[in-house]
Amino acid sequence: MPVSGPVQPPVKPMLAKSVPSIPAGRWYEPKWDGFRSIVFVGDDEVVLGSRNEKPLTRYFPELVQTFTEQLGTSCVLDGEIVVADPEQNRLEFEVLQQRIHPAVSRITKLASETPASFVAFDLLALGDRDLMGEPFRVRRELLVELFTDLQPPLHLTPLTTDEQTAERWFELFEGAGLDGVIAKDPEQAYQPDKRVMNKVKHVRTADCVVAGYRTHKNDPEAIGSLLLGLYDDAGNLASLGVIGAFPAARRKELYAELQPLVCGFEEHPWAWAEQLAGNRTPRAGEGSRWNNGKDLSFTPLRPELVVEAKYDYLEGNRFRHTAQFVRWRPDRDPRSCTFDQLEQPVRFDLAEVLGS
Repeated sequence: MPVSGPVQPPVKPMLAKSVPSIPAGRWYEPKWDGFRSIVFVGDDEVVLGSRNEKPLTRYFPELVQTFTEQLGTSCVLDGEIVVADPEQNRLEFEVLQQRIHPAVSRITKLASETPASFVAFDLLALGDRDLMGEPFRVRRELLVELFTDLQPPLHLTPLTTDEQTAERWFELFEGAGLDGVIAKDPEQAYQPDKRVMNKVKHVRTADCVVAGYRTHKNDPEAIGSLLLGLYDDAGNLASLGVIGAFPAARRKELYAELQPLVCGFEEHPWAWAEQLAGNRTPRAGEGSRWNNGKDLSFTPLRPELVVEAKYDYLEGNRFRHTAQFVRWRPDRDPRSCTFDQLEQPVRFDLAEVLGS
């Protein structure tokens, strides 16, 4: 049954393109790190859309109940579903990922143990009024009015028109688990699936050990991604993430160059004994919880190569997103590649972000 109102699901969210610095003359918001969701609230139904247009509704029953109870009018909201660690008071994306589960009993349990929140940053429709053609300044004003009497777990994202405040947010809010800053044109209409906003994200580099590779899905003699590691305080090589973007020709060259380093698992730091003991390392035949058809098996390499990788930030002790290749570091001893080199953001209270 479709949700009543002038804007019907599914709607693809408006997107942002990366820029190296905060642009002047815009309106600025924190960049939240969660599941992007366009929420359709009707008279008798709530639909939580997603970036890929597949509903998230069944995974967050507590939010459906909250929207039903708190919103007295039909509307379409653009925002982010997030989960906070109550002890650390910061966003935790890994905990949020655990909410995507096929079992209803598991979803119900997690909805109670790790309840989600929704942070709204745009309004696409209100009652019978389609707002997608209106400038952002109008949509924001109506969104503020709509959220005047709403309570957590529904939140309105902070917004500033001051560039210096946005710079301060960029530096501080990362410590609360946020992802950067979004810059918007106040006169911009809502354009689904168009990169008409700007985003500024943290960019850092780290010298990492190349511990293995996965082949390209379309070519077994081309590199799909390189598996990266760093040595921890105990001297163990911990899995850190991957580099996954190379030109097609370079993928085949790299495959040939790496063959002399291929080794067996019995002589690799990520041996079967360690994997079975519970360490988080990739292993042959391992599947992905988020994509059941994806094979995460890999070819182990002797840990002799060092690569400089560009990344945005860490989620726990792993790269949150796929890293980018910068250069090879033949001058670095792999054993010198430790977690000590990674910059840790200053802790910042999530409640202060939402109260800004």
